[in-house]
Amino acid sequence: MKRALGVSVYPDHSEIEKDKAYLKKASECGFSRIFMSMLEVTEGKEVVKEKFKSLISYAKGLGYETILDVAPNIFDELEISYDDLTFFYETGADGIRLDVGFDGNKEAKLTFNPFDLAIELNMSNDVAYLDNILTYEANVPFLYGCHNFYPQEGTALPYDFFERCSVRFKKHGIRTAAFINSQAGKIGPWDVNDGLPTLEMHRHLPVDVQTKHLFATGLIDDVIIGNAYASDEELELLGSLNRYQLELAVEFTKEASDVEKEITLTEQHFRRGDITDQVVRSTEVRKKYQHKANPAHDNTQEFQVGDVVIGNDAFGKYKNELQIVLQPHSDDRKNKVGQITEKELLLLDFVKPWTKFRFTEK
Repeated sequence: MKRALGVSVYPDHSEIEKDKAYLKKASECGFSRIFMSMLEVTEGKEVVKEKFKSLISYAKGLGYETILDVAPNIFDELEISYDDLTFFYETGADGIRLDVGFDGNKEAKLTFNPFDLAIELNMSNDVAYLDNILTYEANVPFLYGCHNFYPQEGTALPYDFFERCSVRFKKHGIRTAAFINSQAGKIGPWDVNDGLPTLEMHRHLPVDVQTKHLFATGLIDDVIIGNAYASDEELELLGSLNRYQLELAVEFTKEASDVEKEITLTEQHFRRGDITDQVVRSTEVRKKYQHKANPAHDNTQEFQVGDVVIGNDAFGKYKNELQIVLQPHSDDRKNKVGQITEKELLLLDFVKPWTKFRFTEK
């Protein structure tokens, strides 16, 4: 399944021209999905419809898919019904996200709406909610899953719980989404906004590390910035990110040679299938560079987790093999050429047997 980047906008808390400028910039950076909050309605039905229709129409012109976040109280306030989704179709939305669930049969029926609107479910519950809906023969291509975000510091999901919830959807081939937190964004749906991530461990991390992590899990198809507005730098950073292969940021040592940098940065690496606990081994590169000299340097210290090392001239047939250290150890036949940046060390858990990966220079 193709992977997408998304942004969030909050028309009830922002100015439409600012939203449009934000969407245009994000579109230029390759973003293609919008989470649009409709949790707070303070105006009449037709006024609300026209406001959202104007913004969604502009977004469609930029190639966006828009999912409206709705809550039960909105249906009462706007005097509309779950049995008739005409209102949402007339706004131009591509789907609606149900923050609160029903009995399973109701959700299944909604996926057969005459407008082909996607019905997005809340993924942040480790219960058989989706299985129940599927037993009622839901129209699966129109069924999406999306995690919650958590505005209050300390209240977002722990990773193990997130994983269990996500597997429930992914095993059925349902399109999945989760939120990351912009370090620049100040706008969300509520009056508390300590950031809007799905995972608590992400709250204070750079956006690219959060995104790499979610994609590396293999459980999330769409990564959405939860708060508005992300900075231009954040949008550009995510726009340039590889969505389909893990790329680790490395800081080189002063003594790293041109050959070592070439091995690190230009080659397609993969972890050997017969893994070891001590290091990630990228062994194919040693064959290509077997005739390239590699004098010893930075080889007498104890290597630490995340160090990138390459075999030096004393290492025989293993000369110019690249490794990532997983357990501290010493070996003067290896040169330390750099280290994975500290905030990306969590990504090493996702370098599995045969995982393909690359490096970028920090």
